[in-house]
Amino acid sequence: MKCSAAFVFSENTLNYHFNKDHPFNQKRVLLTKELLESSGQLSAEAVLAPRIATEDELALFHDVAYIQAIKKASKSQLSESEAIQFGLGTEDTPIFPNMHEAASYVVGGTLTAVDAVMEEQTMHALHLGGGLHHGFKRKAAGFCIYNDGAVAIKYLREKYDLRVLYVDTDAHHGDGVQWAFYDDPNVCTLSIHETGRYLFPGTGNVNERGLKQGHGYAFNLPLDAFTEDDSFISVYDSAIKEVADFFKPDIIITQNGADAHCYDPLTHLCSTMRSFEYIPKIAHEIAHEYCGGKWIALGGGGYDIWRVVPRAWGQLWNIMHEGRALTGEIPTTWLKKWEKEAPTSLPAYWQDEKEIVSIPRRAEITEKNEKLLQNMLKYTKKIM
Repeated sequence: MKCSAAFVFSENTLNYHFNKDHPFNQKRVLLTKELLESSGQLSAEAVLAPRIATEDELALFHDVAYIQAIKKASKSQLSESEAIQFGLGTEDTPIFPNMHEAASYVVGGTLTAVDAVMEEQTMHALHLGGGLHHGFKRKAAGFCIYNDGAVAIKYLREKYDLRVLYVDTDAHHGDGVQWAFYDDPNVCTLSIHETGRYLFPGTGNVNERGLKQGHGYAFNLPLDAFTEDDSFISVYDSAIKEVADFFKPDIIITQNGADAHCYDPLTHLCSTMRSFEYIPKIAHEIAHEYCGGKWIALGGGGYDIWRVVPRAWGQLWNIMHEGRALTGEIPTTWLKKWEKEAPTSLPAYWQDEKEIVSIPRRAEITEKNEKLLQNMLKYTKKIM
């Protein structure tokens, strides 16, 4: 099904850059955009320039003292002791010049996507620069300064009074967004991620269910390390459909980290492009079934920026806009432009050409993930 969709982007997105050696590299957004343009899938008319978020908008979620600390850090005016207090100056979230402005554009891009959908300029909106789900109310964490997803959900709740389903398929648990709405029955969070036994942030267990009135509206599937496509797709399909039917949202926000791919250097999941084509396909169906099509998709993790992220995020847009994934060869114009800069060979096709990995524990991992799924889904039956 072909739908109207907006692609939120500007060069300001690329200013969210810690340093040249940091694994978080927003060049992946540019690579994705140019891959789509080379494929004839992204027109200039579909590109929507983001605005910068105001301090009042940031304060919908973040503590004012934290925002002021980020502003001081942007100008090298924050002491080391203050920086540590706010999670800054660490290996994960080092301080960089003008970080407040760069991070505010990330949040503003997501708010631009929200307003485009809510004001009926478009049915769906994609902001690949967003999805920074580890940011907390007064602390940076996991490459995330401001949490654009949490701000956007607060914005949706206050301005439009909608019930929001947030679905996070990043390999890392969507902790910042979950904790932001842990006591809110009007926001349902579903995170499908690698178990925290081996991976940051170490949270996201099945028994994290919410507090007070929000109890029962947080769902987590911590998949076993080395989970492959078949198991990932199976549990994702059941989880998102059951949770959506239980919650019946007014709008869906998806965080689409691309770091569950087996090439990703920071995680231990073993998905291929099959999973990244299936994830948005079902999210698209859910958006139309429950939300009148209202769907905002964000980026997130993804640290193989050459072989994985442009294809995974490219297919997200293709499904959002055209209703189908592309097949066949990657355009030679894109390959020729980037092959000299890429530190590895670039993929020749949209799909992975062959089975990349073979895990001896496949049956055991699949069984363990299925048991986790059934344990999680029993809560949808109890609360109804």
